[in-house]
Amino acid sequence: MGQDVRSPPGTKESGPRCIALVGPFQSGKTTLLEAILARTGAIHRAGSVDAGTSVGDSSPEARQHKMGVGLSAATTSFMGDSYTFIDCPGSIEFAQDMRAALPAVDAAIVVCEADEKKLPQLQIILRELEELGIPRFLFLNKIDKANKRIRETLATLQPASRVPLVLRQIPIWNGELIEGFVDLALERAFVYREHKPSEVIALDGGNLDREKEARFSMLEKLADHDDVLMEQLLEDIQPPRDAVFDDLARELREGLICPVLLGAATRENGVLRLMKALRHEAPGVAETAKRLSASSPKDALGYVFKTVHQPHGGKLSLVRLLAGHLDDGATLQSSSGEAGRVSGILAVSGGHDSKRAAAEAGETVALGKLDAIKTGDTLSSGKTAPASLALVEPTPPVLAMSLAANDRKDDVKLGQALLRLNEEDPSLSMIHNTQTHDIVLWGQGEMHLRVALERLKDRFGVNVKSQAPAIGYQETIRKSITQRGRHKKQSGGHGQFGDVVLEIKPMPRGSGFEFHEKVVGGAVPRNYIGAVEEGVVDSLARGPLGFPVIDLHVTLTDGSYHSVDSSDLAFRTAARLGMSEALPQCQPVLLEPIHIVEIVCPTEATAKINAILSARRGQILGFDTREGWAGWDCVRATMPEAEIGDLIVELRSATAGAGGFTRQFDRMAEVTGRAADQIIAAHRVAA
Repeated sequence: MGQDVRSPPGTKESGPRCIALVGPFQSGKTTLLEAILARTGAIHRAGSVDAGTSVGDSSPEARQHKMGVGLSAATTSFMGDSYTFIDCPGSIEFAQDMRAALPAVDAAIVVCEADEKKLPQLQIILRELEELGIPRFLFLNKIDKANKRIRETLATLQPASRVPLVLRQIPIWNGELIEGFVDLALERAFVYREHKPSEVIALDGGNLDREKEARFSMLEKLADHDDVLMEQLLEDIQPPRDAVFDDLARELREGLICPVLLGAATRENGVLRLMKALRHEAPGVAETAKRLSASSPKDALGYVFKTVHQPHGGKLSLVRLLAGHLDDGATLQSSSGEAGRVSGILAVSGGHDSKRAAAEAGETVALGKLDAIKTGDTLSSGKTAPASLALVEPTPPVLAMSLAANDRKDDVKLGQALLRLNEEDPSLSMIHNTQTHDIVLWGQGEMHLRVALERLKDRFGVNVKSQAPAIGYQETIRKSITQRGRHKKQSGGHGQFGDVVLEIKPMPRGSGFEFHEKVVGGAVPRNYIGAVEEGVVDSLARGPLGFPVIDLHVTLTDGSYHSVDSSDLAFRTAARLGMSEALPQCQPVLLEPIHIVEIVCPTEATAKINAILSARRGQILGFDTREGWAGWDCVRATMPEAEIGDLIVELRSATAGAGGFTRQFDRMAEVTGRAADQIIAAHRVAA
C-alpha cells in the first residue's frame, strides 16, 4: 500500500492536453470523437462514419472502406481548457500510427465494448499503454446495446488489463434497457437524454443499495494503494468525496488502476462525465514531459508523431509541443541530426487546419515544410540537437506484393511515391528484387497493402500492376563431373580462343560457392584465371532448372591458350560454355527456402494455428505460453517460404484479427517429385 500523497482537493492540470482515442476495430472511437466535438461545441452536429461526414476518418480511403486507416487529430475546448484528441486506427494493420503517437499524449481513452471476441485486440492495446506508462480510462461504449450485467462485463474484460479495472459508474436499468447511470465517485444518479446532457435524478431505492455496494468495491481497490483510506474503510468511516477524487487521479496517473466509464457514443451519452474525468484527473503536459525524461528546457521542445504529404500543400509534421514557445519561422534541430525552418504553424481540427503565428507548450500543431524531419524525431529550438524522447521501431512486416508501374516512364515517379508513403507510414517498407527487377512492397496485411495501392493511384497518380512476389528458389547439384569448355571464333583479324577444363563438385548445404585453380605449366596464363572465374559465376545466375545455382565447388585444372587470339572475354565465354554443358549432367535438384516462423496467438486459437501450419507443410518445433501475456501462446515451426506468402490472412481470420508472426530464414531444402516439376514448369511459363 502506498503513502497518502493527495493533492489539494479540486486541483487540475493547466494548459492544453493531448488525449489518444484507442481501442479495437469498430469499437466506436471515431463516433466518440464526433460526440465529444458536438458536445463541446466544436461542430454543430456529430457526423457519421457510415455517411462519410465524420471529422475523423476523413481520408478518401477511410471513407471508402468505412474504417480508420490513419490517425486523425481534432482540437476542441471544454470548460475553458483546450484538448486535442488523436483518433487512432483500431485495426492491427494500421497500428503503427497509434504506436508513433502514444509517447506524446497525456492520457488515453480506451474505447471498447462487451465483446469477448475483441478481448485479444484489447489486450494488445492495453499492453502498449502499460509498457509506455500512459494513464488510461476505459470507456465502455454501446452501453445502450448491453445484454449483460456490468459485473459480468467487467469480469470478461479484466484479463486484458494487468492493473485493476475500477468501475466508476454503474448502469440504471429499466427492464432490459439501460436508461442512465450512477456516478460512484460523485454519488449522483443521471438519466440519459439523447444528444443532450444527462439529467440528475434522485438516488434512492434499489439504485441506492447498488450504489453503496459498488462504491465500497471501488474504494477497496483504491485503498490497496492508500493506507489512510484503508484505515477509514476498516473503521467504517466514510472518506471525504474530495479525497476519493484525489485518489482516483493519483492512482490513474501512477498507472495503478484503469477507471471504467460507461456511455453510448452514437447517442452522445456519457460524454460530459468522460470530459469532466479528463479535466480533473488526467495529467498535463508537464507530467508527460517528465514521463519522457525531458528536462525543463528554456527552448521549445516537441515530438513528431505523424508525417503527412498533402497533394498541394507539401509536407506537414504533426507535433506535440512539450515545452516552451514556438514561433513561425523558427529553426529547429532534430534528434536525428537534421535541421529545418518552420514554414507555417497550423492548428489541427480534422481536415480543417487554420494558420497561427505561434504555439505554446501542450499544444498539438502541424508544422510546414520540415523536409528533413521524420516521424519519431524530437525537435528543439536550441542550438544543439536534442536527445530523442521516444524510439518507435516499425512493426515487422508480414505480407508482401511485387509492384511495377503500368507505364515504364512512371518508374521514377513510383519510387518517389513509395518513399513518401514510407515517410507517412514506416510500417510499409520496400526492397528491390535483383532477380525479377521488381519492387517488393511489404506491409502489415491485406488491407494495409490495398490502401497503399489506392494512395499510389489517387494521391500520387501512379498506376501499378501487382502480384505475389517471386519465391527465392535455387538449385544445386548432386553429382561431380569434369568438363571441357572451349570457345574458338575466327572472323578476320584477331580471333577469339579460350580453352578450360573444369572440375565441378557438390558441396554441403549452405556452403555457397568456391572457385580454385590447379593449373600447372602455364596451360592457362595467370592473367586469364580471373576471367575464368567470372565466366563460372555468370553461369550460376540461371541453372538448367531455371534458378540460381548454389553449394558447389569449381576447380580450373587445365586448358590451353593462343598467344594472339586469347583474351579475357574468350576465357570468360569458354568457362560459361563449359558450365552450361556440365550442369545438366550433374543431377540438378531444386531447393526452396525454409523459414523459422514464430506465431503469437490467443490460447483458444492455438489448435487452429497448429492445423493451419500442418496444412502449409509446416513442421511444428514446439509451443509455450507467451511470456508475460496471460491467455496467449507462442508457436514455433519451420515452413517453406512458398507457404508463408498469405499466412497472415488465414492467421488473422483464426484469431479475430489479433494474431501475428515473425519469420527468419533458416535453410534451403530439396524439393523433389511432382512438387518440383510443378514449380519448374510454372517458372518456365512465367519466364
